[in-house]
Amino acid sequence: MTKQDTIYTLQFWLLCASSVLFMASFNMILAELPHYLDSIGGQDYKGLIIGLFAIAALLSRPFSGKLADTIGRIPVMIIGPVVCIVLGVLYPLTTTISGFLLLRFFHGFSTGFKPTGTTAYLADIVPASKRGEAMGILGVAGSIGMAAGPAMGSFIATSYSLNLMFWMSSVVAGMSILVLMGMKETLPSTVKFNPNLLLIHPRDVIEYDVWLPSLVMLLTVYSFGTILTVTPDFSDYLGISNRGIFFSIMLSASIAVRLVSGKASDRLGRANVLLFGTLCLALAMVILGLTDSKFWFYIGATVFGIAAGVNSPTIFAWTADLANVNSRGKAMSTMFIALEAGIVLGSVLGAFFYDNQIEQLKYAYWFGGLLALVAFLVVLIRKLKT
Repeated sequence: MTKQDTIYTLQFWLLCASSVLFMASFNMILAELPHYLDSIGGQDYKGLIIGLFAIAALLSRPFSGKLADTIGRIPVMIIGPVVCIVLGVLYPLTTTISGFLLLRFFHGFSTGFKPTGTTAYLADIVPASKRGEAMGILGVAGSIGMAAGPAMGSFIATSYSLNLMFWMSSVVAGMSILVLMGMKETLPSTVKFNPNLLLIHPRDVIEYDVWLPSLVMLLTVYSFGTILTVTPDFSDYLGISNRGIFFSIMLSASIAVRLVSGKASDRLGRANVLLFGTLCLALAMVILGLTDSKFWFYIGATVFGIAAGVNSPTIFAWTADLANVNSRGKAMSTMFIALEAGIVLGSVLGAFFYDNQIEQLKYAYWFGGLLALVAFLVVLIRKLKT
């Protein structure tokens, strides 16, 4: 498929629709999982809710990148929601801590595949001069799903049951597959799948051309891993019954910013936009570490959302800028490996700093803010050198 002068094609909008549904599917259950784990006696394992999920996603990236460059973008995208469908059915059948953690691990394969295929597909169909804008709009689509998912999931869980919440996540994932079935493959020459494609050589794992944006991704997304892990407990401490509200506010702010940040990075340059975004992220983590009120908690969510809305599409576009046209899948998987590594570190270390002691929570947030400042310095040095 050749690139159009405009990004606003039918294939682009179908890609966005599939992302909304996929992101909503696995995020529907996210805000209620810490409470669910508490109910089966697993309160000491909260850091693994995100950690195991992200580890599986990280491990699957080399496979998804290689497959996206061989069998095609669409088959790789379909694997993600298929995993969500199966896991949404299995969660209600599991009542042990070990069983739950095993399912969380396998659930991570969903995000190990779908986003890799999605970003490679997008890079195929949009011109280089509009990558930031396209990534921003795609990010808006994903953020809509991420914002709606936790709020809907918490509503279903509190108004009906946790089981219905899990089942509905499977239904939404199935809808994502239906959208993907109506899309056209963009990889010019595909090969039929065979098991040998699952043999990964070290050269299949990392695309070194994109190491710098991948490093910035790791440093900035660490804070997201921490927030996913500890913020539901902070909501309980502040007396906020719907644990998804923080995420909805955060993602609503992210959606609003993504509408302009991607285009800004096309015009102003990736580095200039990232300098602003990384400082916003550091500020958000300082605010969350200092707050003891709902008002400042929501302000922190808003500033964090702004930072995410600036950083994410810019890093994605920067990665696509540097990627070799024949290995876009591998380049995107490299960046996602960094993303998952950051989330794993943020979730595990965030839980370690927190240690189920609310007075310790500020250290979890502030360490994320420190890494955001390191990311700022990395981008600044790069800008000064070029």
